[in-house]
Amino acid sequence: MNKCGIHSIVHVTAPTIELAKSLARGLITKDLAACVNLIPNVTSIYKWKSEVNEDSEILMVIKTRTSRIGDLITYVESQHPYDVCEVISTKIENGNNSYMKYISECVPEASEN
Repeated sequence: MNKCGIHSIVHVTAPTIELAKSLARGLITKDLAACVNLIPNVTSIYKWKSEVNEDSEILMVIKTRTSRIGDLITYVESQHPYDVCEVISTKIENGNNSYMKYISECVPEASEN
């Protein structure tokens, strides 16, 4: 069950806890994520339109199937207020079998929808 790359962690930043919770609930409800951790008070320093900006954001840590990342991105972009929202993923190379199985049970393959 614990094959490399089948599951991924996706990071998304949100401007408010309310939006982060709404996105998380939507992702879970739509079977696009097994679990979403919300980490408040992340300081983001970034360049936007040639200026350096600093904002407090919520970091979302999303566990999903790699095959569903396209659907996840589409959903987040449709709900997110930023012109360019951050949605980046990393494949899970290893993890405990029971948790990997849990992700698979919660998030069906794209073809199973």
